[in-house]
Amino acid sequence: MNNRFDLLIDSYLDNRVGIDTGFLNKRLSNGLQQNILQLQCDGLMMAAGIGNGEVKDTRQKIRGDKIYWMNKDHENIYEREFLLLVEEFIHHLNQTCYTGINGYEFHYAIYEEGSFYKRHTDQFKNDHNRKYSLINYLNENWLEEDGGELYVYQQGAIQKVLPCSQTAVFFKSSEMEHEVMKANRQRMSISGWLKRV
Repeated sequence: MNNRFDLLIDSYLDNRVGIDTGFLNKRLSNGLQQNILQLQCDGLMMAAGIGNGEVKDTRQKIRGDKIYWMNKDHENIYEREFLLLVEEFIHHLNQTCYTGINGYEFHYAIYEEGSFYKRHTDQFKNDHNRKYSLINYLNENWLEEDGGELYVYQQGAIQKVLPCSQTAVFFKSSEMEHEVMKANRQRMSISGWLKRV
């Protein structure tokens, strides 16, 4: 019997970019979407910066999203369920691909209309703990004209991914340059990294 994570892992092994359009079930995706909207309503989504504590550029014009870091201690059943799903995925990834992942970090992200994130990689120059990036989308009825596609650059080609609800994208943090194109409507996601610390 196939494991629930095999599609994401197998597509990564085939193409260096894993994609699963049903990684999140509809109930979990909807619950996380409602939570991110409540966080925004409560004024808890904060403008994201570039870099980590040692190297940070808060005046940058590279990205325009607002974020809120996830934590299992938060009193939200959907957030806890998502992080438990991540832990199950890490366990399966370690068992099948021997990746040695022993940590993770995830945040909610909202791109308001007109926002974007220019081409970049996810691994810091002074910290190599981030090994894999895992992005999950929470947008219902997303159309091409809504913009906000994820562009992943590899071998002279561009792979384009619409940020449709329930979809997950998985790739190596140090290798894959990617960008979020300008969104023409509000765009919601959960972005994070699987780490060796």
